[in-house]
Amino acid sequence: QGSLVESGGGLVQAGGTLTLACTTSGLTFSDYHMGWFRQAPGKEREFIGIIGPGSDKTTFYADYAKGRATVSRDNAKDTLYLQMNIPTPEATAVYYCSARRGQFPTTQNTDYWGQGTQVTVSP
Repeated sequence: QGSLVESGGGLVQAGGTLTLACTTSGLTFSDYHMGWFRQAPGKEREFIGIIGPGSDKTTFYADYAKGRATVSRDNAKDTLYLQMNIPTPEATAVYYCSARRGQFPTTQNTDYWGQGTQVTVSP
């Protein structure tokens, strides 16, 4: 049974940069399509960006995240990363990583979710 654990959340100042990591275990990390999502208070979970499996590091981002977010992976460390410029407190949310074998994860279809890490953006 796979496990995903996010880290790096906390308090971020508006205009700063957020860096999160998602450490995986119990699965063959390089086999999985990986993604980052977030859920703001009172809102639906939304997609940020995704990356292909293994050496296929194709990335795709939500429109609001293009040019602002970078999703990367280190297959040797079984770890997924998110670096994101945070412009406003509206980015306050719980940030989640997700893993899916064979296809990109979506909010509705995936194999694994992490427990999430809270990011609070101060003005």
